[in-house]
Amino acid sequence: MGYTSSSSLKTICLVVFVVLVGSVSSQSTVCPFDFLYHMGDGVFDNGNAIAIHPFGPRLPAASLPYGITFPGKPTGRWCDGLLDIDVGATAMGFPVLTPYLGGNASSSNAIIFAVAGSPVLDRRFFMEIGVRIPPYAQSLGIQMSWFKRHIHSICTTKEDCADKVADSLFLFGDVEANDITFPLLQGKSIQEVRKYAKAVTRALISAAREVIGMGATRVILPGNVPIGCYPFILTELSSKRPADYDSLGCLQKVNDLIVYKNNDLQNSIANLRIEFPNTTIFYANFYDAFQTLLQEVTSGPNKSVALKSCCGAGGKYNYDSSRFCGSRKASLCSDPNQYIYWDGIHLTQAANDRLSVILQVGAFEALNCTRAQTMTSVDYLRIKGMKNDVLEELNDSWTVRKLGISISLTILIACLVVKKVRENCREMKRK
Repeated sequence: MGYTSSSSLKTICLVVFVVLVGSVSSQSTVCPFDFLYHMGDGVFDNGNAIAIHPFGPRLPAASLPYGITFPGKPTGRWCDGLLDIDVGATAMGFPVLTPYLGGNASSSNAIIFAVAGSPVLDRRFFMEIGVRIPPYAQSLGIQMSWFKRHIHSICTTKEDCADKVADSLFLFGDVEANDITFPLLQGKSIQEVRKYAKAVTRALISAAREVIGMGATRVILPGNVPIGCYPFILTELSSKRPADYDSLGCLQKVNDLIVYKNNDLQNSIANLRIEFPNTTIFYANFYDAFQTLLQEVTSGPNKSVALKSCCGAGGKYNYDSSRFCGSRKASLCSDPNQYIYWDGIHLTQAANDRLSVILQVGAFEALNCTRAQTMTSVDYLRIKGMKNDVLEELNDSWTVRKLGISISLTILIACLVVKKVRENCREMKRK
């Protein structure tokens, strides 16, 4: 009887040890870095813009219907639910993303510095060319200053800071092309905007070079989406000439400008890789990913709303800047999951899910994320959308895992205590 009991105890302890090791390793082997920092625009803003006073609390993203799909209330995301980065970061092992201005950044290992409506170039540049940008916008330079302030608040020495930076993934999210859209919407011609498109690239490369100089070994630089397909551009820059539109109904010349800028960025990234051969520098091709998404929708049952906003008012594209989503005169579609565009400027959760799935595979391979094959199980996050309970489970997965680790540790400690007690008892019997 004693032998059986002892054997059972050893078996239980062994099982608990295996479970514990598995639980810990399942987190640590997802990707070979422990921190994530993201600068950018409204594509990735998860609560910073609404925290900027006095403008933030009055912004559309601070009120319903933003967040109506998930979690049923506004979170500061410019969407009906989750963003692309929410899904992608969770797959990389970062289920909780903290907005820098949210108040808890010092204790987070995944921080979003992105602010909706923010350009790459600084406010002075736009003042000089006579272009207005939102008063709450924070340029890339300002976001970089936030990051440097944060990193120096969590490390004690220069070497410690360099180690933390080296153990991080940096993303620079100039996806909305605000540096291009603001001037276009305020009367600047495509030819005029083209002249300083390269300045945007130089600023992005400069920021990437700066974090690499601080010790960064992994950087993602995304290209712009084809904004010529977006309802707000299609509405504000509409043309009466059919030849100005491509086969998908997008404004061809606007997208040509985006392609020009993206090509310049890719060429600059190629040079940066030569300059820093030991650094992983990945180009996230949002343009092609979005084209894939749009082609899927235009060839499917939802093609009639492929270029329309879910939340908006009036016109061919259900977009009117004077009746923006959230205003009393705007209306909400019955099912955001059937739409690509949420408010005419930003995407729905369903579209974000699909984009994330398309972009993850290449990024995971480049970043040496060893569980990339299993992480593409998020493929079910497609244009059809998700149920709230599934999303809650996704967000709570790390909480559950931590609880499991705590229980396993408790049982393992108990096993060791019991083992020690039995050894002491045997020793006393011998005496």
